[in-house]
Amino acid sequence: PRIQNDTIIMGIHLSRNSIIKMGIVYPLAQSTKLKIYESRIQSEVDRFIELPRTLASTGTVELSKKEIHQLIGTVFLEKCAVNLLTTVLDTPDFFWDASDALCALYDAIFEYLEISDRVEILNARFEILEAMLDMLRDHQQNEHS
Repeated sequence: PRIQNDTIIMGIHLSRNSIIKMGIVYPLAQSTKLKIYESRIQSEVDRFIELPRTLASTGTVELSKKEIHQLIGTVFLEKCAVNLLTTVLDTPDFFWDASDALCALYDAIFEYLEISDRVEILNARFEILEAMLDMLRDHQQNEHS
C-alpha cells in the first residue's frame, strides 16, 4: 500500500488482507481520536481567547475565582486525557508480534498522519492555556487582596 494525495492505494489482493487493513486502520483510529481532542481544545481556545484582550484593554476580567478554577480543571483534565489516559501515541499491542513489514506500514501511516507532531502542538496549546489561566488566577487574587 501507498499513500498519495491523502488516499491509501493498494492492489486488489492486498485489499482482501485483513491484517494489512489492521496496519492501516489503527493509525487512522488514533488520528481520529486525536482530532476529537484537538477540536475540544480549539473550542476552549475560541471560548477564552478574548480574556487576555479584555484584561489588557479594561484591566479586569469578569470571572469569579470558582470559574477560573473550573477552567484550570477543564484544561488539566483534557491534558491528562491526551497524555495519560489515551493510546494516541502508543503502538497497539497487536503490532508487538507482527511482521516487520506490517509494523513499517503502521509506522508509515502514523508518521504520514503527523500524530506525534500534532500531540506536540496540542501540548503547546495546553501550556499557553495554562499560562493564561495562571495569569488570570494571579490577577484575580491580587485584585481581591
